[in-house]
Amino acid sequence: MLKKVERNKKRVDRHNKIRNKIVGTPERPRLNVYRSSNHIYAQVIDDVTGTTIASASTKDKEIVARVAELTKVDAAKVVGTEVAKRAQEKGIKSVVFDRGGYLYHGRVKSLAEGARENGLDF
Repeated sequence: MLKKVERNKKRVDRHNKIRNKIVGTPERPRLNVYRSSNHIYAQVIDDVTGTTIASASTKDKEIVARVAELTKVDAAKVVGTEVAKRAQEKGIKSVVFDRGGYLYHGRVKSLAEGARENGLDF
């Protein structure tokens, strides 16, 4: 149990270190990723005003039915696709990618690829 708590603390420390370098602006907001053991969440955030412009997760009503039979990696790609569409509806074309302290591998990579394939530039 202690090992798991320590692992998450290290991830939070990595995320804070990354956040000191990355800032989302109204023109180029931050695409933030949070990964739990069962779900993945993505938000497009304007750090200047502190507002979320667009978001998507595997818990959204529209997405739950689409990802029910998929693997977690494939579900992450669907979330990336959806967050890209929602961001483009609000006029966002380019973002700064914030991987949240996670390795760029697996679900995080799949979400990023899904967002890129649907028009987000980063």
